[in-house]
Formats: sequence, structure tokens, C-alpha cells
Amino acid sequence: MFSGRLPHWFPTSGMGTMIMMPVIGNLSDRYGIKTILTLPMCLSIVPPVILAYRRDTKFFYVFYISKILTAMVCEGTVDCLAYAYVAENIHGSRRISAFGILAGIKTISGLFGTLVARFLPIALVFQFSAISFLVGLVYMRVFLKERLNVEEDDDHNHGTHDQDVGSLAEPILNETPIKTRVFHKKYSSLKDMISLMKTSTIFVQALVVTFFSSFSDSGMESAFLYFLKARFGFDKKQFADLLLLVTIVGSISQLFVLPRFASAIGERKLLSTGLFMEFINMAIVSISWAPWVPYLTTIFVPGALFVMPSVCGIASRQVGPGEQGKVQGCISGVRSFGKVCGPFVFSPLTALFLSENAPFYFPGFSLLCVSLSSLVGFFQSLLIKDVPIPPLNKAISKTTGDEV
Repeated sequence: MFSGRLPHWFPTSGMGTMIMMPVIGNLSDRYGIKTILTLPMCLSIVPPVILAYRRDTKFFYVFYISKILTAMVCEGTVDCLAYAYVAENIHGSRRISAFGILAGIKTISGLFGTLVARFLPIALVFQFSAISFLVGLVYMRVFLKERLNVEEDDDHNHGTHDQDVGSLAEPILNETPIKTRVFHKKYSSLKDMISLMKTSTIFVQALVVTFFSSFSDSGMESAFLYFLKARFGFDKKQFADLLLLVTIVGSISQLFVLPRFASAIGERKLLSTGLFMEFINMAIVSISWAPWVPYLTTIFVPGALFVMPSVCGIASRQVGPGEQGKVQGCISGVRSFGKVCGPFVFSPLTALFLSENAPFYFPGFSLLCVSLSSLVGFFQSLLIKDVPIPPLNKAISKTTGDEV
């Protein structure tokens, strides 16, 4: 949740990601996730290779420019397509648990990367990064099994009814039934999204929640550390300790707590719970009266980490398994838009209320505004229709009966 200061290239790459994610999702549905994922994973190797080779001023500027350009395609692409791949191949009742495990693994990998960067010599850090990207690319190409849904596409084009059980067993969370195939191949990504928004109110609500959640997360990243430094004089060691604690709590909750809660209370309630915990966390931090308060509020960190897996789980059930790339790409695009907007709003607000020219004394006012943004997302989540997911065996039985 609190990943520190945003990189300088983030606003530029964020705008590119906002545009590219729906396009990449659309292409992944047409040509396969494995095929489309190869490009961003190859491009991700380029920036660290540049600094691994040489680290003088000229090479740094080359790295900087290449990082901006590659981030427009690569930033968030692996997460987006990983969610789409899981949604394609796992039944709706199990997806959110898988989403939580993915998020937990990502958090743990970030922790390991931080530790490696801490103990390795600078000369080896970029080499290690490039090798890690290469290993991930090779593993993906060798072991990831592609699913192109060719049979489903042929059935749709010829009007036949012979589809696989996994596709027919998908429960649809909506007020009105949606066809197994919502999108049309001749449509562009934008027309596809407009078509789904007109058909599914729940998908629109999920997008609204995504925006406000990412908007508040980005605002927290922009304001949190500056607030602690100005309010309590936190140094880099205290920042590191706090971020390490957040990472540990977050990874444990995503791997072990989220799956249990998801099966017990459902995705919609888990989403609302996460947003409310996020609101409480930020509201308490905004009025911190002692240096130990931010450490105490880490008990609410799991709430923020429950949000995106829940949103992705709800959105994934609005379409069939062969159309998950478009949906997850749209979610990622809206999320990037929220993260771009956050710093532009909350960074100046934080600077104003931490300065001597503040309209009134409230150093954590920007964090309070961040919490209110999460509260808006919480109220929106309450409007999402809570429809239980039928178990996998019941869904398959029902499908078999309908075919007979």
C-alpha cells in the first residue's frame, strides 16, 4: 500500500498505461495471453541491461528514456494479463482466492527484491534485475499453457451450441443475463467497453470503485512519507522499518486471510470491508498524535489489499472466459488513470498544509481527503448487487442438464 515516492516517469508512463491496457487486453483475447505477454516481458529487460552495462550520465539518460517508453507498455501488463489468465482457467468461486495468491506473491517478490538491492553491490543490482526478467520470460514461454478458446470462437461464429463446460458454467453477476460472448471481433476495444458498460451496471460500478481506490492509494503514496517526515521527523531507517512491516502484513493477509474471508463472506462484502478498513486507516493516520500511530495502523493494511482482487473477481464474471483480457485491461486502464490523477491533486495539497501558509493547522488534511476518497468507493461498493456464486459442481450439473 505504501510503496514510497512515485518514480519521476510515473505520470508519463501512467498515461500510456491508461491507453494501452484495454488495447493489450483486447489483443490477448484475440491472439492469446502467452503471445501478447511475450512483448512486454522482452521490453522490460532493456532498461536494466543499459545500466548493467554502464552507469555514466549518458547511459543514465538512455535508461531514463527507455524506461518511460517501455513502461507505457509494460507497467501493469503482467498483473493485468495474469488476472485475465486466472479468470480464463479458474471457476468464478475460486478466482478471488487465486487473485489474492497472485497479489501476495507479487508483494513477497517486492520484499525479496528490496532485500537483494539492499545487500548486493550496486554494480550487480541491475544485472540481477535483467537476469530475473529473462528467467521470468523463459519460464513463461516454456511452462505457461495457452488457451485461445478456439472452440468457443467457432461456436459463436457458426451459431452452434457445443461449448466447453467451463465456459457454460460461468455464473453471471448481473441484473439481467449476459450472453456468454459479449464482445464482437469486429469491434475496437473502446466499442467493446462501451458495449459492456451499457449491458452491465455492475461492471460500471466496479470501474467507479477501481478509480476511487487507486486515486486514494496514489494520493497516500504521494503524501504519506512527506507527512511523517514533517510531522515526526521520520528518517529513512524508520521509513524502511514501516514499509517492511506493511509488506509482511500485506503478504500474509493476501496469501492466507483473503481466501478464507472470500469464501466466508463473498466478494462484494469483502470489497466493502476492504474499502472501509482503508478509510479507517487513512483517517487515523491523518490525525496521528505520536510516532507509533502509523505502526499501529498497519493492522488495517489488509483492507487496502483486498480491494483489487475483489474488484477483478466481480468484473471477471460479467463475461465469458475468452473475453477476460478486455475486462481486466479496462480495469487496469482505469486504475492507471486514478494513479495518475492522485499525485496531481494530493501532492500540492500536502505541500500546502505542511507549509507555513496553510489555511488552517491540519498537517494531515491531505490524508483525510485521501480517506474520504476511499469512503466514496466504499459507498459505491454497497450498491453492487450481491449475488452468490454457485459451487462448481452445481454449475456443471446445471449445464449438463440444460444440454440434455
